[in-house]
Amino acid sequence: MPKTSARLLSLLSLLQARRDWPGALLAERLEISPRTVRRDVDRLRELGYPILAVKGPDGGYRLDAGTELPPLLFDDEQAVALAVALQVATTTIAGIEEAAARASTTVRQVMPARLRHRIDTLQVTAVERPAARPDPQVDSSVLMAIGAAVHAREVLRFDYTPTSPPGEDGKGVHMPPRRVQPHHLVTRGGRWYLVAWDLDREDWRTFRADRLTPRTPTGPRFTSRELPGGDVAAFVAGRFRGSDGSGDWPCRGEVILDLPAAIVSGYTRDAIVEELGPTRCRLVMGSWSWPGLAASLGRFDADIEVVGPPELKDAFAHLARRYADAATEAATTDAPAPQPRRP
Repeated sequence: MPKTSARLLSLLSLLQARRDWPGALLAERLEISPRTVRRDVDRLRELGYPILAVKGPDGGYRLDAGTELPPLLFDDEQAVALAVALQVATTTIAGIEEAAARASTTVRQVMPARLRHRIDTLQVTAVERPAARPDPQVDSSVLMAIGAAVHAREVLRFDYTPTSPPGEDGKGVHMPPRRVQPHHLVTRGGRWYLVAWDLDREDWRTFRADRLTPRTPTGPRFTSRELPGGDVAAFVAGRFRGSDGSGDWPCRGEVILDLPAAIVSGYTRDAIVEELGPTRCRLVMGSWSWPGLAASLGRFDADIEVVGPPELKDAFAHLARRYADAATEAATTDAPAPQPRRP
């Protein structure tokens, strides 16, 4: 028979693997008597694990949720995945960096040497676009309040601070509280956002969590609505692109470039590149505006044939005039001043 400590860990691992375990099956798997199983279950309860006795013909046990966090047991792959996730969280999610760093240190300290070596050789650095200013912090109590309302499907009331115009702090401006049906709490680019149905504006809205102050109590329960497109990631990406929430760019055009497809595909992300020959390719690409799309396509040092739509051709013509005017102005500025004629 294995030692008591090893037996307890094996029992805990089995209880975590499935919802209900008949006592006789646990005794068989651990190669102990049903009486020893009962004593080991009592020992785990003393350690803080809420193990319920399941009634029925066979009897059995179930690991339930408790009021306190007991010691946790992870297998090797779970422990490595948790450590990597905590590394990413310390640099990508505003508001929980310190807690994630402390949790990462705690997890590493209790890992066996073989797992610590795997973690130390797998250092993860999340690279994001540089921000003009540090991402604002979100109090964990705000995130918990939002998350609880989302889970309970209760109307959330909150005060919201809009973006202040440049040079203004927005103080002294009284905004009425917002009333929404909260649906998703998401993180993007290191910031937290609430996706919700605005009851007063009767439309979907995305709110920055760092500008949100929940009010208590929450409102009545509601029946969840269908998010446009059904995919929250695509919906949020579409809102940031300025589209209707479908996830697609509001402006999408097609061109033919005198460049190999292999070169063009290396400088595009969600575009479609089709090879038309060794030195030509078809490119379908999107942007938030037609001039923005034309400017993005113009960065390729190659001849461009616009397939469509007409708005893209107009955008190229508009930029051509603008660039020509800029070049003319620059040439005039750089020209030497005319010398006075000698009498």
